Amino acid sequence: MADNGNAQPPGGRRSTQPERLLAEQAFSRTAGAPLSGGNALRLLRDATLNYPAWLAAIRNARDSIHFENYIIQEDAIGREFIAALAERARAGVKVRLLYDWMGSFLVSSTGFFRPLQDAGGVVRAFNPLRIDRPFGWLTRDHRKVLVVDGRIGFVSGLCVSQRWLGVRDRAPWRDTGLEIQGPAVADIQAAFAQTWALCGAPLDVGECPSPESLAPAGDTLLRVIASSPYTSGLYRLDQLIAAMAQESLWLTDAYFVGTPAYVQALCAAAQDDVDVRLLVPSTSDIPLVSAFSRAGYRPLLEAGVRIFEWNGPMLHAKSAVADGRWARVGSSNLNVASWISNYELDIAVEDDRFAAEMEAMYLEDMDDATEIVLSPQHRIRPRDRRPRQRRVRPKSGVASAVRLGHTVAAAMQQQRVLGAVEAATLLILGLVLLGLGGLWIYWPQLLAYPVAGVSLWLAVAILLQAWKLWQRHPPDRS
Repeated sequence: MADNGNAQPPGGRRSTQPERLLAEQAFSRTAGAPLSGGNALRLLRDATLNYPAWLAAIRNARDSIHFENYIIQEDAIGREFIAALAERARAGVKVRLLYDWMGSFLVSSTGFFRPLQDAGGVVRAFNPLRIDRPFGWLTRDHRKVLVVDGRIGFVSGLCVSQRWLGVRDRAPWRDTGLEIQGPAVADIQAAFAQTWALCGAPLDVGECPSPESLAPAGDTLLRVIASSPYTSGLYRLDQLIAAMAQESLWLTDAYFVGTPAYVQALCAAAQDDVDVRLLVPSTSDIPLVSAFSRAGYRPLLEAGVRIFEWNGPMLHAKSAVADGRWARVGSSNLNVASWISNYELDIAVEDDRFAAEMEAMYLEDMDDATEIVLSPQHRIRPRDRRPRQRRVRPKSGVASAVRLGHTVAAAMQQQRVLGAVEAATLLILGLVLLGLGGLWIYWPQLLAYPVAGVSLWLAVAILLQAWKLWQRHPPDRS
């Protein structure tokens, strides 16, 4: 990984200046994001740390609040955020709220945002359904971003919903976020300005500070990766990290459906003796995605990738840590929608101390996870739960202590055999197909009507596009 000039690469050999520059160039070109220095970073685990930090920053805002989120739900936590934003808007703070029309569909047509609008805040919906764009709904604003006064930024996988705090007898969702201060906040603000401008008038130029105008707040190196449709910056970076990892690559993902190229990159790393682990939810709010995810377990396991399913109600975090040096936290899942279709925002960090925090958190999550194994004969020895010994230098005391404390408990965890997981997935798929087949035999109009409706919609959209082109470029009648 690109370094700051102090760390040594695996093997103990200090990299030369040309090597560092080459690595920096590779990462910058792949991610489409420059390396930003002078930042302070705070790791925020779950809503119990993220929401209070967000609300505190909002309530202390003096100039501007830019809030962008995929889901803002009309419940207790959603109303608390709207009330806090409205109070600041009444105090003269410029408040701008951007939500995704599909993600927040249930509140799109209600008066939920009215108190904020009445207070002077501006609210916009990203990409509402349009008759002339039948496939436009595939592109979503999946970012989770908050920037306050252009000086403090938050990037995470958390939406605004009571589910992240727990609903009735269900435990809170597991998720991860970051608080950022320093020059990188300018890049986060620029990312918000990008999606804001897609939905109406852009921000004034003066509201988008340059990184040079923000004073250093720490010494952390990071990249702000603002993905947009078809740019594939994070997709390329994820593959690059898988190719460059030499010791470990630990992934956490909510909706993993890897492409063949990415699955092959993970398999190649595992076959090259890299400790590759994938932590995913055992139960999901989108069961179909879980079925697709489990359908891809076998080639990964056969290559040596270790897969764990988290036992809580929902694991929604999207993060990675590699070689005790590189880490990522943000909104992007490891699937085509996030890599190719959506607007996403992730922070890629190149810092030993932060990576140690991420590793410690990962091992804590594994204490509440079940490993998927190929056969009943597969047994995990206690030492196999620990990361392989690095060849560079000892890790920080915090990470080492946590790792040792988790080793025995992790080794005693329950395992599930892959065959049982696959059988359950195939059973569900078979029953769904059987049900659909029966419905279409006895009520064929259930299939005919939707197909006819989609055909008519496409026809109208194509005719509208033809009419617009005709109006812009009338045929030459001379």
